[in-house]
Amino acid sequence: MRRGLIGMAALALAASAGPGFAQVSDDVVKIGVATDMASLYADINGPGAVVATQMAIDEFGGSILGKKIELVTGDIQNKADVAATLGGRWYDSEKVDMILGAGGSASSIALERVAGEKKKIFLAPDPASSDITGKLCNAYTVHWVYDTTALANGTGAAVVKSGGKTWFFLTADYAFGYALERDVSEVVKKAGGTVLGSVRAPINTSDFSSFLLQAQGSKAQIIGLANAGGDTINSIKQAAEFGIVKGGQKLAGLLVFISDVHSLGLERAQGLRLTEAFYWDLNDKTRDFSKRFAAKFNGKMPTMVQAGFYSATRRYLEAIKATGTDDADKVMANMKSGKWDDPVFGPSYIRPDGRNMHAMYLFEVKSPSESKGPWDYYKLLATIPGEEAFRPLDKGDCPLVAKN
Repeated sequence: MRRGLIGMAALALAASAGPGFAQVSDDVVKIGVATDMASLYADINGPGAVVATQMAIDEFGGSILGKKIELVTGDIQNKADVAATLGGRWYDSEKVDMILGAGGSASSIALERVAGEKKKIFLAPDPASSDITGKLCNAYTVHWVYDTTALANGTGAAVVKSGGKTWFFLTADYAFGYALERDVSEVVKKAGGTVLGSVRAPINTSDFSSFLLQAQGSKAQIIGLANAGGDTINSIKQAAEFGIVKGGQKLAGLLVFISDVHSLGLERAQGLRLTEAFYWDLNDKTRDFSKRFAAKFNGKMPTMVQAGFYSATRRYLEAIKATGTDDADKVMANMKSGKWDDPVFGPSYIRPDGRNMHAMYLFEVKSPSESKGPWDYYKLLATIPGEEAFRPLDKGDCPLVAKN
C-alpha cells in the first residue's frame, strides 16, 4: 500500500510539472546571449538585447517546469573565431541550452556551424545574410528577424520603382555586405536597373572618404549603403560633408535601424526609405512592449533586433512548456509545428529551412516638422507579407528542403 501511494504521488508530481514527464537537463534552462556588447553594432543589439531577453524570462516568472531559467551573456566582438569559441564552450562546458545572437553575419554563421555540429539550438535575431537559411542552413538554427532578401525586396525594389535605375554600392567587406549587395543587385536588375559598380569598405572604419569619392565618381543615381550600425551612420554623415546628395545623387540605406535614425537626427535622415520587421509605434502590442522596454533601458525604444531577442526567447520558452522538456530536437520540432501570434511581429511561423516568417514593413523617415515627439520617426509606406518579402523556400539551396 505504501509503495502504491508513493508511486501515485510521483505520477502526480510529474503530471503537474508539464506534459508527460518534465525533463530539464541539469535542472536548469540556461540561455546565452552572445552579441556585440561594445562595438559598432552595440546600439542595434548589445545591452538592449540582454534587457529584452530578460524581459521574456521575467514574464515566465524566472522559471519553467519548476526549474530556474538562467541567463548568461558574452561579447563576440563581431569576430567569427570568438563567436565559435564562445559557442562551443557554452554548449559543452557550461551546458547552455540555447544561444541567441551572434552579432554580424560572419560571427553568426560561425556560431550556426557550431550549433549544427553540437545539435543545440541557435536563434539568430542579429544577422542579415540570407545564406543562413540558404546553403548554410541546419536543423538547429532559426533566422528570426530579417535578412538580405527581405531588405532587397523592400528598400531595393521601392527605390527602383521610384526611378532609381543606376546603382553603385558601398559595401561592408564581410559576409553580410556581400550578401546584401548580391540580393539587392538581383532585384535592381530584375526591375530593369543597372549596377555600375561597387567598392568594399573595412568594417568599423572611421574614414569613408575614398569610398564615397568612388561612388560619387560613378555618377550613379543611387548609392546603395550595404552596411549597418556605426558604418551606416558615418557613411551618411560623411556623404553630407562631400555634398553628394546636394549634387543630385541619392543614398539608399539598405539596412537602417531606429537607433541609427536617432543618432543621425531627423534633419540628416529625413526622407530615407528603409525596411524593418518592427517599429515601436506600429500597433498596441508593439507600443506595450516598447514602452516597457524603454522603462528598463534609459528611455530608448527597441530596434527590430532587440525586439527579436524578446520574441525568440518567448517562443523558445513556450515550446519548452508545451513539450515538458528542454531537449533540443523536441523543442525545435514544437517551434516549427505551427503558426502563432507573436506579440511584436504578429502572425508568424518557422519554415523547414529555419526562416521565421512574418510581415516586413517599408517606412520613410519623417521630416522634423512631421515628427510629433521623441522617437516619432517613421511613416508606414507599405506592409509586405512574409511570403513576398523573404526568398521562396525552394530557391535557397537549403539541404533540409526536399527537391521536387
